[in-house]
Amino acid sequence: MSAPLFHMIAAAPTPVAPFSHAVEAEGWVFVTGQMPTDAEDDAAPLPEGVEAQTRKVMENLKLVLQGLGLGLEHVVVARVFLTRFKEDYAAMNRTYASYFPPERLPARTCVGVTGLARDALVEIDLIARRP
Repeated sequence: MSAPLFHMIAAAPTPVAPFSHAVEAEGWVFVTGQMPTDAEDDAAPLPEGVEAQTRKVMENLKLVLQGLGLGLEHVVVARVFLTRFKEDYAAMNRTYASYFPPERLPARTCVGVTGLARDALVEIDLIARRP
């Protein structure tokens, strides 16, 4: 068994806490939850509304995966965290689903939480598998 690899991706947003963008072990890639922050400007305000925030989160996840030579087609599991579950679930789902072909949807958990960093409405983390 090889040692885990801890990845920081230059093109991805600066983490909001002490963590790696991804950790890889035995072909499994665990991508830390991404926030709807701007990769080029940490101080930029978050986008308005859950749809815009979900798009930004998904684009940030793509940046991390691309930095590892992977894409959304390698994702096997996603976890979604929403601060306004009842109000935002349907809109988040529409936006999230647009990133995956209907025949290749990852397994997923979605939960309501009381708060997220920077008062974000949504955060998503992923597990991917190298081919």
